[in-house]
Amino acid sequence: MTASVQHESQQQRFTVVVDGVQALLEYQMRDDQLVITHTGVPEAIGGRGIAGDLVKAAFEYARSNGYKVRPACSYAAAWAERHPEYSQLLA
Repeated sequence: MTASVQHESQQQRFTVVVDGVQALLEYQMRDDQLVITHTGVPEAIGGRGIAGDLVKAAFEYARSNGYKVRPACSYAAAWAERHPEYSQLLA
């Protein structure tokens, strides 16, 4: 994917715009945990790995800031299972 994921910390979300369509991952900070609450990719840009890019960006942000991650949305939880290299970040 050529578009880059943006972190909008004030809104507690990661976003990316592909072909003029926005996808996002929403989270909440609870103490030292980044809780992923929703990952949404519109059908128009689905099937390109965009949701995975958003989740990876959230995990990388958590890693660089010393946070644990709790994937409360089903997509993020499934992604975490498929990427055991991030298991040490799970809350």
